[in-house]
Amino acid sequence: MATDLASPPVRAAKAPRREPGRAARALWRYRWLYLMLIPGLAYFLVFKYVPMRGLQIAFQDFVPFLGYNGSEWVGFKHFVDLFTGPDFNRLMYNTLFLALLNIVFVFPAPIIVALMLNELRINIVKRSVQSLIYIPHFLSWTIVASLTYILFSVDYGVLAGWVHEFLGGTKVDYVAQPEWFRPIIILQTLWKTTGWTTIIYLAALAGVNQDLYEAARMDGAGRLRQLWHVTLPAIRPTIVVMAILMSGNLLDMSFEQIWLMTNNLNRSTADVFDTFVYYVGINQGAFSYATAVGLFKGVAGVLLIFGSNWLAKRLGQNGLF
Repeated sequence: MATDLASPPVRAAKAPRREPGRAARALWRYRWLYLMLIPGLAYFLVFKYVPMRGLQIAFQDFVPFLGYNGSEWVGFKHFVDLFTGPDFNRLMYNTLFLALLNIVFVFPAPIIVALMLNELRINIVKRSVQSLIYIPHFLSWTIVASLTYILFSVDYGVLAGWVHEFLGGTKVDYVAQPEWFRPIIILQTLWKTTGWTTIIYLAALAGVNQDLYEAARMDGAGRLRQLWHVTLPAIRPTIVVMAILMSGNLLDMSFEQIWLMTNNLNRSTADVFDTFVYYVGINQGAFSYATAVGLFKGVAGVLLIFGSNWLAKRLGQNGLF
């Protein structure tokens, strides 16, 4: 008769022990890399995280002489005033309209330029074009605004004068017309930021496997087919990450750019949340109300980043995190 043999007991696998001092040795080995992190971490700590303590005044009727502890706590009063006030709908409309124009025109522009530069085969021409389109990034918004006034103002605008001579009719002061404010802002943004942003996409294009192009050519694919089936899929992760990062800034317009181009004649179109915070907080001294507006923008930006990241993953992309 067969006898049952007892199977030996199964022992649980033990987690490998960490060698004592391993973290210290790694820290010492890469000490210069960690040392280079200190300035960046200090910047974010001092200028990004420490000032967040001041967000509490959004829930107070803040008086500078009384300080944080002495000011009266009013809860969500300033947020209610913001959402029910007469300015909220106008600010939201102007901000979202500019954000939509940025998505439609500004976001794809560097992708298109990078793809065009990638097709150039004469290196000297490619490098010359790259250098020329990078230069505007290093100009301040003050210089860009000054150039805009020189070109488009009614008194001494060069382009405005040419348009008037060609079309005739009454002279138009483009920088003072509300209907021309958004086109001018988009043109400024395209001119200043497109060239610099192409660096990211050119770096992504440099990592595309050249064997894929050779295989596509062997299959009879032309340049457009290679672009659609090889190049764009290869840089799609970079495009997705840039789109997620841009979504977090949909309500965050360039304050300096908007403020420099705003005047009494186009204010109805030019007012956005960034400039509104300046006018209310600095000019009128409503610190708590302005902080509530800024906190609303920040929370909306965080929600947009998480939402766009979730959507990217739902569509099969890697996402940002």
